[in-house]
Amino acid sequence: AVTQYTMTNASGASVSVIDFGGILTNIFVPDRDGKLADVALGCDTLEGYLADHGCMGDTVGRYGNRIAKGQFTLDGVSYQLACNNGENHLHGGNVGFSQKMWTITPIENGNSDSLKMHYVSADGEENYPGTLDVTVTYTWTDACDLIIRYEATTDKATLCNMTNHTYFNLSGHGSGTILDH
Repeated sequence: AVTQYTMTNASGASVSVIDFGGILTNIFVPDRDGKLADVALGCDTLEGYLADHGCMGDTVGRYGNRIAKGQFTLDGVSYQLACNNGENHLHGGNVGFSQKMWTITPIENGNSDSLKMHYVSADGEENYPGTLDVTVTYTWTDACDLIIRYEATTDKATLCNMTNHTYFNLSGHGSGTILDH
């Protein structure tokens, strides 16, 4: 079962995240006339996120971006990762963080709300060394500030380069091209 969590601020603007992949699915914010529009591109159904969806809204890790030939050396030890983007390793491998179930804890706090997401990546997952204990916190303020904080600890040297992979259309999801932004 996948759960969607929505944080709504005092103006009615909101951010939604699902626990599958820690995917940010919606960001509803007001335009200059106060009309709310979803400015985050994404899928309309869970099935869309289960298929290839261009990483829209994903929490990417262990390593966001590409690692050439899927190889790296750390502390004198060479590692071979899955090559899932031609000859390169991309966004954490065949089953990166964007395809994992995260534990989400909602936190209410005065003028903002937060979703604290947690995931533990085992030593050897996708052939990365070290157990990586990850917390990603999304905070949504009454001023419509979206703050994303990444924290990770490990029990041995490893790679960690996480990011959020949301695409935006400031005119609203489904409103046409962004070429005139």
